[in-house]
Amino acid sequence: MEFLQELNNDVSGSFVEESPENLLDNDPSFFCRFTIVVATQLPESTLLRLADVLWNSKIPLLICRTYGLVGYMRIIIKEHPVIESHPDNALEDLRLDKPFPELREHFQSYDLDHMDKKDHSHTPWIVIVAKYLAHWYSETNGRIPKTYKEKEEFRDLIRQGILKNENGVPEDEENFEEAIKNVNTALNTTQIPSSIEDIFNDDRCTNITKQTPSFWILARALKEFVAKEGQGNLPVRGTIPDMIADSGKYIKLQNVYREKAKKDAAAVGNHVAKLLQSIGQAPESISEKELKLLCSNSAFLRVVRCRSLAEEYGLDTINKDEITSSMDNPDNEIVLYLMLRAVDRFHKQHGRYPGVSNYQVEEDIGKLKSCLTGFLQEYGLSVMVKDDYVHEFCRYGAAEPHTIAAFLGGAAAQEVIKIITKQFVIFNNTYIYSGMSQTSATFQL
Repeated sequence: MEFLQELNNDVSGSFVEESPENLLDNDPSFFCRFTIVVATQLPESTLLRLADVLWNSKIPLLICRTYGLVGYMRIIIKEHPVIESHPDNALEDLRLDKPFPELREHFQSYDLDHMDKKDHSHTPWIVIVAKYLAHWYSETNGRIPKTYKEKEEFRDLIRQGILKNENGVPEDEENFEEAIKNVNTALNTTQIPSSIEDIFNDDRCTNITKQTPSFWILARALKEFVAKEGQGNLPVRGTIPDMIADSGKYIKLQNVYREKAKKDAAAVGNHVAKLLQSIGQAPESISEKELKLLCSNSAFLRVVRCRSLAEEYGLDTINKDEITSSMDNPDNEIVLYLMLRAVDRFHKQHGRYPGVSNYQVEEDIGKLKSCLTGFLQEYGLSVMVKDDYVHEFCRYGAAEPHTIAAFLGGAAAQEVIKIITKQFVIFNNTYIYSGMSQTSATFQL
């Protein structure tokens, strides 16, 4: 530990020379002092006890295991709300289909037909799309372009607006090309994602008490904003992408969105204050920073709830549907999970893992197959596992190849950071990596 800490002067650590089993017997509260617990290469019986202690204390547990060419992780956490989920390819919140009054007024201040060449070619593409959308509405009874054909027609409409020189040749106006390019994303429908609707309908959001965490109070305030000031919409995010435009026009447009975002956040803040007052909590118990963060990420909120290890291992609560549906493909990564459960049963019966010594590999194949069959029958799983997997797991001999362990360690570190920082979305709840096929998969077990 002393040498390990030299790798980073900002890190401090300590260690306890005691087996997890002894700590669970004599001082189970030892594990409850941590933000998160990571358990590696522990036997099934110890994991079940540890998971139970941490589950009752609402402390996240991450189980990591390397077994031959197989990597396994299991996250056990009752509830994990995420505000900054950072989704891939998130669309901009432009509200062109539902412009708020200040935005509509800003668009109306532009007259593309009576601009000089410089102003025309430096008008933000958002304004261009909005102006031609108004023209489109006048010809289609207010129907937004939806189909591929309609969007192509709308692009042609914008293209016709490009200035032409004295010879009738279109000028090189990059802002118009930008508008044409962004038609698909610009015409994205403003709506509340189903995942946010689920949060609004959650019991935790409906029933607010003095013990309710700040996330759910904020979510409830957001729900009330949507029903009232938002008129069915989430708060404006308040950001716009970079684009070709002169600084003055861009900043004015940016400020319209920013001011609306501030106004919406203030309205949500009023709902938060009322909720806090109703449950006897101090107004400052939720900071303005938390409020603004939630409003700017209101479309990306996530709540992850994992099942307990006891539920996963219970005869009546095992997720049979997830396993059997995945086993439609006999080489699906779920088969590696079944084999890990089988080797744990082998360890419980024989006090060792199969094939740990070379001379035991052949004789352990039959024993492991028997353990696998017993496991499948006990849990009522009507699936077939190829004998090749039984042979392979016996050959592994419970080895921990450093290549697999290093990969899994990196992946585990990412999940720990996600849990601690409450940024990005963790997997729910089981992750399996196959070093044989270089593939991985997640399952809700």
